[in-house]
Amino acid sequence: MDIKSISDNIKKFREVKSYTREYIADELKMSVSGYSKIERGEIDLTISKVTKISNLLGVSPSQILDVDAANIFNVSDNQNPTVQGTNGSVVNNYADDSTKKYIAVLERENERLRSIIE
Repeated sequence: MDIKSISDNIKKFREVKSYTREYIADELKMSVSGYSKIERGEIDLTISKVTKISNLLGVSPSQILDVDAANIFNVSDNQNPTVQGTNGSVVNNYADDSTKKYIAVLERENERLRSIIE
């Protein structure tokens, strides 16, 4: 996901809610021109800023980031998970011990991030 796609999602959710840029900027305690840069994809966003924006818009951060774990990981068979590349091709369908450990670390990190967001 690139910054332009994220900024487009933010703008679309704002428009669906019929919120003005001024309203969102005020709630984020930033200038309208600064917020407009977010919607134009001119500045990188932190996770905390994405979380604040998603809370204002009443959506989850994953909706703004357009994250669908099912498109990235296929872990239906925990003994032999596969990871898909961005073009949908299978990058790895053999899980050695280091891969299993890495997946476990990622799962713990996902849980930690979910607890922060919720």
